[in-house]
Amino acid sequence: MGAVTPGGAARRLVVEVSDLAKTYPAKSGPVRALEQVSFDVRDREFVTVVGPSGCGKSTALKIVAGLIPRSGGTVKVFGESVAGPIPDVGMVFQAPVLLKWRTVLDNVLFSIDILRRDRKQYLGVATDLLRLVGLEGFERAYPRELSGGMQQRVAIARALIHDPTLLLMDEPFGALDVMTREQMNLELMRIWSENQKTTILITHSIQEAVFLADRVVVMTPRPGRVAAIVDVDLPRPRLPESRLSPAFLELVQRVGKLIGLEYL
Repeated sequence: MGAVTPGGAARRLVVEVSDLAKTYPAKSGPVRALEQVSFDVRDREFVTVVGPSGCGKSTALKIVAGLIPRSGGTVKVFGESVAGPIPDVGMVFQAPVLLKWRTVLDNVLFSIDILRRDRKQYLGVATDLLRLVGLEGFERAYPRELSGGMQQRVAIARALIHDPTLLLMDEPFGALDVMTREQMNLELMRIWSENQKTTILITHSIQEAVFLADRVVVMTPRPGRVAAIVDVDLPRPRLPESRLSPAFLELVQRVGKLIGLEYL
């Protein structure tokens, strides 16, 4: 059942994952990447998934997106079993994957071209999205002229151009330096607060997972299972100083212990 809002209405489940399993063939024998993974994501909820490297968290996200098949269990998005890529989903990868011969504006509109929609109808939307992600004035720039953080902002705008209900993000800031990453966390928080997209973000940073999320799904080492789902009852909007609050630090400690790490 969906969460109950202050007004009393239940929020629908957008993503339902139940007993998900994934096994890859290998010369040395089958490799179990995921086993009995279960979690859900509600409408307008921001859920992060954190765990050690190789625990299968990115694999789980790709299965939810319909990019790779599952080996067992069920995965439903919008109440329907996932059998392939879903049009009403936006995806952001760790690398921005921008086309170097396209301008920033044309990169944002790339999804529209692929979907064979009328790009003229989306020019205003693309311009608004570039303003939303802080890139107003860079419409005619090329990827080589942008920093890593700016390129990832373009990727976020591209993922939002067709107004998807669900946004999936696979370690989008993993390749950025610490200062840029923290700034991008703040930017993503601001963007999310404006459009309230249902979001799943994969990360290996516990601090990032807690800072962004309504709930944190904590994964075990391979084969990945859900160790716990931690509610993040921190007020929004979250600011840089939120990371220094006792409540935030306690949650980081809690998630760290679930993964097997200790924080002073």
